[in-house]
Amino acid sequence: MSQHLPPRDQLIVQFAHPTYRFQRTAENCKIQLKCFQTWNFDETWSNIEAANVLVISGLWRNELLNVAPNLLYVQSISAGTEQYSLESLQERGIRLCSASGVNADAVSHHAIGLILSLARQLHLARDNQNKSHWRPGISEQSKREIDLRGKTLLIVGLGNIGSRIATIASTFGMKVIGLKNRIEEYEGVVKQVCRPNQMNDLLSVSDFVVLCCPLTDATRNLIDKDALSNMKESGYLVNVARGACVDEDALLSALEEGQIAGAAIDHFLDEPLPTSSAFWKLNNVVITPHSAGETANYEESVIEILVKNIEILYSDRGELTNQVL
Repeated sequence: MSQHLPPRDQLIVQFAHPTYRFQRTAENCKIQLKCFQTWNFDETWSNIEAANVLVISGLWRNELLNVAPNLLYVQSISAGTEQYSLESLQERGIRLCSASGVNADAVSHHAIGLILSLARQLHLARDNQNKSHWRPGISEQSKREIDLRGKTLLIVGLGNIGSRIATIASTFGMKVIGLKNRIEEYEGVVKQVCRPNQMNDLLSVSDFVVLCCPLTDATRNLIDKDALSNMKESGYLVNVARGACVDEDALLSALEEGQIAGAAIDHFLDEPLPTSSAFWKLNNVVITPHSAGETANYEESVIEILVKNIEILYSDRGELTNQVL
């Protein structure tokens, strides 16, 4: 591919993100790249013609390819790449890489935090704090905080994130079971690893269910009405995967009717979550604003992958880091 690249000192990188400060971070890190940043879709559309490399995620639309004649490489800011038309990129000979692994620690820590919040009722404590209310002791044992030791955690997706969640949960004394497509490839602390077709049986014995799987045709609406009906009434769902992995209508009904005990959700189908959404009013739900992967050094981590991959492109050494195409 090196023959199609412009001279190194003429390579232009476009960062496109409404929040993250990639250009400033690149300058602070003294990255020797010509770069600029756009902050919304219209700016991205208007300026992409100049870009050889595009660093993007949520602002991506496949129609950008129609106005990007010089584009050679797309670096996704996120681990997921389902928003990109692989066929269109391949037709144009454009490389695509994900940011897989960049936020694995952050997302796994966030998932554990959500489990702890539900188990220790931290969200209810914060609600009471806002009302200056000191909750008295609880006589009804089933309504008290939960001890995680001995509880069963089902992790759906044992990749980088799921494996880290399993390690942390094990230190709490939880019994961890996991689902993975290729169980023969798994090496980690989870002793019971099963294939996805066993999910419904495992839901019925799990106290907490964490989704950290990619969004695919197989995982879209993975947690639907039937799956929720197989969960314990005392069970909790934690979603740090894509919102589309859950049938939101079915989940809302299950939460409102007490079919499951509660849920913690970091990703919804429509974001920002509309103020009219019924999820906001449920006291058995913890909502975080798609922030599981956020860290103060996120930009640096993505740029590190970017710089390595540009080096590979110019040396023509083959596969890029996290290469999808």
